Amino acid sequence: MADMPNSFWSGWIAVITVVSLAAMVWMVVSIYFSKSPDPTQHEPGTEPVWDRDLREGNKAPPLWWFWLLFGALIFSVIYLMLYPGMGSYRGALNWSQDSRLQGSYENFTESFAAVRANITQSTLTELQNESDLMETAARLFDRNCAACHGIDGRGQASLFPNLMDVDWQWGSSAENIEQTIRLGRTAMMPPWQAVLGDEGVDEVAGFILALNTDTAAEHPGKVRYDQMCIACHGPDGSGNPLLGAPNLHDESWL
Repeated sequence: MADMPNSFWSGWIAVITVVSLAAMVWMVVSIYFSKSPDPTQHEPGTEPVWDRDLREGNKAPPLWWFWLLFGALIFSVIYLMLYPGMGSYRGALNWSQDSRLQGSYENFTESFAAVRANITQSTLTELQNESDLMETAARLFDRNCAACHGIDGRGQASLFPNLMDVDWQWGSSAENIEQTIRLGRTAMMPPWQAVLGDEGVDEVAGFILALNTDTAAEHPGKVRYDQMCIACHGPDGSGNPLLGAPNLHDESWL
């Protein structure tokens, strides 16, 4: 509330708050300290009576109710003096939810600074030997990665790679995997239908399937492969991790 867009709304809220508190004080005081009407002052025959002896009156509730309500009003006044609540007035303590959140975040960061420094300075092998850290990593994987790569990391739906094998499209070093997790990956495979035509697509696909055979060198799709595909996937189809070009020479297919 202390960050009001302009002074008009700040003043308007302050006025409404002060008037409301004053009205509540007046109401409580008037109820408890007003004089009760004297039933003898009624003119004969004009005083309403129910059930023979039930007469209209104005008796205040018990006095402890008064002190309870009065204490709540005093508390409200003290609260509005110490904390935000009167328009843009920040209160004597200058408290805000944003400063409280920022302070909690700073305390959290400071509490775990040593642990984080130890993690960043450790090697991958050292981290793998820490059972507590690996349990935390497993929970992070379940929460952030399992939806695509599967709970066991073996991929799914022929769309997401298997992380349990030795075939890595972008490289298998710790640095390559860390970069993949941090920044994500987007391959650069363009469409070739318009360039190759239906016949060319079939020939190149056939050549790729024949890479592990003795007939690959004589396959009619080799010419088009050498023209269009060799720059990324290599002459033997082994791929290029720098470009994310997968190995076409193995049996692992996305």
